Amino acid sequence: MVYADVPELAREVARQFKELAEEAIATRGRFSCALTGGSAAKAIYGRLAEEKLDWSKVLFFWGDERMVPYDHPDSNFRLARETLLGKVPVPEANLHRMPIEPQDSARHAEEHAADLKRTLGETPVLDLVHLGMGPDGHVCSLFPGHVLLAEKEHWVVPIHDSPKPPPDRYTLTLPTLFAARQIWFLVAGAEKAPAAREAMENASSQLPAAIVNRGPAPTTWMMDTAAAG
Repeated sequence: MVYADVPELAREVARQFKELAEEAIATRGRFSCALTGGSAAKAIYGRLAEEKLDWSKVLFFWGDERMVPYDHPDSNFRLARETLLGKVPVPEANLHRMPIEPQDSARHAEEHAADLKRTLGETPVLDLVHLGMGPDGHVCSLFPGHVLLAEKEHWVVPIHDSPKPPPDRYTLTLPTLFAARQIWFLVAGAEKAPAAREAMENASSQLPAAIVNRGPAPTTWMMDTAAAG
């Protein structure tokens, strides 16, 4: 889906988010979503905060998080809190923040995976995952050529050598993304166009975005005209 600019993209994401959430709440009693970060998310979540929705039935997770305090400028949680979560009546208990501790990170990742399983089932199934994409084709904190792309067993893992700063992060893995009911790529900006094209058109591409795009989870690309160029 291609939209003229970021404001139009944000309006459509908000509208379709509301429709999907209402359908899930009517069917299963709740709606679970993993949020992303980045500049497009800032505009999109600001618009999403204007929607009338039973926010008490919406559960929020994150695709990845930096190992920084939750009030740090690099925090994905802070971005979501400032643009969306602090503006809608969502219970604190519905905010399943990723850990941020750099020490004993494997244990913290397992604890967050256990939270996913307690909340969403032994095989955690998110209703929707929002994915931003970097110009290099990375999604969450899964980067091209990184060993974590081969992860098959864990739902959440730490990464301490991210090629994009900050280097220390937590991220959902490919198995977690593959289990989702829907994935939306939210992509804006001309610098994303080459990676988007490769992810959608090159059947042998090993870019993380390409791997997710041809995975088992239904995917939708929501782009501005610059990214779709």
